[in-house]
Amino acid sequence: MNITIYHNPSCSKSRKTLELIEKHGFAPKIVDYLKAPPDAETVLRLASQLGVSVVEILRPGEDDYVALVENASPDDNSALAAGLKNHPRALQRPIVVNEDAGKAIIGRPPETVLELWQK
Repeated sequence: MNITIYHNPSCSKSRKTLELIEKHGFAPKIVDYLKAPPDAETVLRLASQLGVSVVEILRPGEDDYVALVENASPDDNSALAAGLKNHPRALQRPIVVNEDAGKAIIGRPPETVLELWQK
């Protein structure tokens, strides 16, 4: 199974989620999204795999969120997705993708990630 984690190594939930993935025998592709922010196409794909709109994968408590929504309507998925390139801290973390199944989950709490391979 191919697993990708959109990871923030400074986040305890993200670290715990990565630890759980590795504990279950997976060697995920790790994307440090703060150093390499996903492009708009990737953000739109992640939202689709999660079954939500882009605004639902944002962290409203982040300063980057405020800057992002100043320039894009919360209903404009394309504009929000494009804006994340400049405001990556607004992205929810961690997002884990089962690439083989085309499914994603937000690892909050970290144990929710287990659903990606237990079904």
